[in-house]
Amino acid sequence: MNQANTKETNIDTKAGADEKLSATSFLGMPGIFNGLAEQNVIRAKENIEKVKVASGAVNDALREAYSANAKGTADYAAKLIEFSSANTSSAFDFLSHLLGLKSPSEILQLSAAQGCKNFEATTAQSRELWQLTRKIATETADPLKKSFASALQQAA
Repeated sequence: MNQANTKETNIDTKAGADEKLSATSFLGMPGIFNGLAEQNVIRAKENIEKVKVASGAVNDALREAYSANAKGTADYAAKLIEFSSANTSSAFDFLSHLLGLKSPSEILQLSAAQGCKNFEATTAQSRELWQLTRKIATETADPLKKSFASALQQAA
């Protein structure tokens, strides 16, 4: 039993030494620095929380931008299909009219008229596709710009 008491005393002595060691501040600095260390830990936790909130906002903005881009891409593809159909119909109309002509001068006139018609259609289609592309780019970039600006302001 005496040995058991001795072991308990040794354990108590170690516990007392651990308490003395923890009573001194971080890295053995005097007690005055304890408050500074605690403040730094609190600030670090607050900054981590701000970064979490900001990254959540950025994730939401990326999701919104991706959604806008996917919708815009689908609209663009639908517009290409629409133009392809219109151009194919125009080509078949030209060929059907061409087959009904007998003189070379009529063929040249129809060909010239079709060339002008195709040029105007291509110009209008290109303009419309360009406007759609700008709209998609703007709708994709706007949520990202707003989110990043907001996140940077929150983090600062």
